[in-house]
Amino acid sequence: MKLYVLLPAYNEEQALPPLAQKIDDTAKEHGIDYCIVVVNDGSSDDTARVAEELGKQYPIDLVSHKYNRGLGETIRDGFEYICELAAPDDIIVRMDCDDTHHPKYIPTMIEKINQGYEVVITSRYAPGGGQIGVNWYRRAMSRAANSLMKMIFPIPGVWEYSCGYRAYRASAIQDAIAIFGNRFIDLKGMGFTGTVEKIIKFKMMGVRITEIPFVLRYDQKIGVSKVVSSITTLGYLALILKNIVYWGDIGKTWQEKIAERKARVYGPDGKLIDKQGGA
Repeated sequence: MKLYVLLPAYNEEQALPPLAQKIDDTAKEHGIDYCIVVVNDGSSDDTARVAEELGKQYPIDLVSHKYNRGLGETIRDGFEYICELAAPDDIIVRMDCDDTHHPKYIPTMIEKINQGYEVVITSRYAPGGGQIGVNWYRRAMSRAANSLMKMIFPIPGVWEYSCGYRAYRASAIQDAIAIFGNRFIDLKGMGFTGTVEKIIKFKMMGVRITEIPFVLRYDQKIGVSKVVSSITTLGYLALILKNIVYWGDIGKTWQEKIAERKARVYGPDGKLIDKQGGA
């Protein structure tokens, strides 16, 4: 098993060095073979140069956008790049690049993946989770958004829909790309909407999802926030309209591909029967 850590990066020249060190320390402590994939989204600072320099010390691959395309396209491109390299049983962890997500949670997420889950979410709302340094307005907006998504797209045992710090079995991402193609992350220009959209698509697929408690350390954030609340809110509304039902011929195609995957990957009890997965 190999771990791929996906870091979408926009103007993160200061945050990359300490985060790379933390990832390396965690990997060495637990004997994890890993590769960091930095997707530089048209940064105006020295993010690309810093990533290249860090690549002399750590196993880092750099993918660069000439222009800033936004988080959705950056994550999609990172997933596609990794899926070309990864074996089905490898693990992909997506983290924020601003030092608010600590790598210490990665071993627990890997353990959950090895227990048969395909997506593991770090959750502020699970018992033992929380958040530090987030103002009351953002707390309230986040809680409301997560509650709305829970109500419309319920997933047993999951309360955190908007945190991007997650672990994925590579085969789940590979299958999602095969099923949905470029529409796996469809609303690419709608702020942080893609983080929720991926969970909705995995729910459609019947993917086994769980969450673990996690403390968001927003007080340690390096750099300014890139969240645009109005755009993200609009994106959430668009997600509901686009995904509450399957639409037209493309919806029928998705249903057929999803049914084929379920028959291939899961047994009658819903547990994985083909850990090699793949699409």
